[in-house]
Amino acid sequence: MTKSIFDLHSPHPEPSTLVAFSENHLDRQSEHRPDDCVEVAFRKDGAHVFAFSSGKLVVKHDEKIIDPLFAPYELAGLEPVLDDAILLGFLPNGEPRLAVPISLTEETLPEPFKLADGRTLYRQQMLTDELLGQFAQASSLISWNATNRFCGKCGSVMESKAGGYRRICSACGHMVFPRTDPVVIMLTIDLERDLCLLGRSPHFPEGMYSCLAGFVEPGETMENAVRRETMEESGIRVGRVRYHASQPWPMPHTLMIGCYAEAKSIDIHRDDQELEDCRWFTREETAAMLARNTGVSLAAGELGPPPKGAIAHQLMRDWLDWPK
Repeated sequence: MTKSIFDLHSPHPEPSTLVAFSENHLDRQSEHRPDDCVEVAFRKDGAHVFAFSSGKLVVKHDEKIIDPLFAPYELAGLEPVLDDAILLGFLPNGEPRLAVPISLTEETLPEPFKLADGRTLYRQQMLTDELLGQFAQASSLISWNATNRFCGKCGSVMESKAGGYRRICSACGHMVFPRTDPVVIMLTIDLERDLCLLGRSPHFPEGMYSCLAGFVEPGETMENAVRRETMEESGIRVGRVRYHASQPWPMPHTLMIGCYAEAKSIDIHRDDQELEDCRWFTREETAAMLARNTGVSLAAGELGPPPKGAIAHQLMRDWLDWPK
């Protein structure tokens, strides 16, 4: 059998497809968006819209159904801000998907509507994988447009163009495009002792341990960000770095870059401001954590993993399942 550069020996052909927010197959038509594309899409048969209030998704919620999609006519009572609407893309049958912020708040939103943030949506499996991926795109773009209303060069009003994928200053013509913040998240492995490194941030739920993570800084490769962040947070030196998977993370517009890192030292010297604990775990300890239900409270002394769907969970799972 012929080998190619694309032949891998990981547990899955493309592990990025196994994490939350990753399934989104809309045709974005990124290079073919006239300035009236939002208005045209709203008039098209079958158009459906995600509505957002204060960064949270509006869902139709009763005992039997959770529906995040609105036909354009259903938006009338929600006070949509149509000037800030965004065209996400199109389904294979040509139906448009859009997103729009609304003026109503959690306090003024009538029944049967509820608000849900991204973590709640994926942890409680409120949406299908495809809708969750579309939500991630919509949430990130709604947030980016809301925080780029004024020009960073002259302070004048910015105008939305290309269906929300570009903003141009009305005075000086300065142009900006949607941002994505890269974050490395890594499972550091001690190959000789067959251990993995996990830590606890102060904001984690009680008992939860996860992979270390940090933002990629300007002028830095992904691999060097893994080495720097691991050293800064745990004091562990890293040698080889291997990319494994990525995950859109719409809180608000981040791309998680999952890696495995080779430990070149074993003595932990954690940063007390970043981590309240950091330690090495055996395969058996890691498997026991992953076997526990992350949706319920842990018993006293029990340790648990990040929720299923988080890329840290997948990194831990695939370390255990990696072919020998």
